[in-house]
Amino acid sequence: MNDMNGTQDENDGTGGNGGTGDSTVADDEFDDSLLEEELRQAAGILDPVPPELNRLAVEAYALHDLEARLAELTFDSLVDALPIRGETDPPRMLTFRAGEVSLDVEVSADGLFGQVMPPQPARIEVLSGPQTARSLAADDMGRFTGDVPPAGPFALRLRAGGEVVMTEWMRA
Repeated sequence: MNDMNGTQDENDGTGGNGGTGDSTVADDEFDDSLLEEELRQAAGILDPVPPELNRLAVEAYALHDLEARLAELTFDSLVDALPIRGETDPPRMLTFRAGEVSLDVEVSADGLFGQVMPPQPARIEVLSGPQTARSLAADDMGRFTGDVPPAGPFALRLRAGGEVVMTEWMRA
């Protein structure tokens, strides 16, 4: 409707913007979850997750042990130690701690060596993704040896005295 001055009335149903509708209302009602779903679908079509990677992720999660305490990495020779001159491939030294239990590990091309402290018999499982865990036995002094070095990402699960301790996943 036109008023006496020939201008359009604001209440004529056009929203006062020439009949194009109110764009600010449309912006406020925009649904972020709809955009997220559309982006997921586009990524699934244009750049899908390789089936092998998806399988590894699911199997790695399946290795999650709810009864285990997580051992904190307190020493890593790649980060905490000074390099040795002339040494081209030094072994990697790792120390994990969970409460009173600590696990000292040396990873080299020759294998895996370590000791549980305080000294006690234990079983150490070397987890490597979807492969079957290799089990190592620690003697009465807590010492253990494995002649095959871990390949790729690995974690250790220690079972001693009714306690289960799990290390974080890392690369050899």
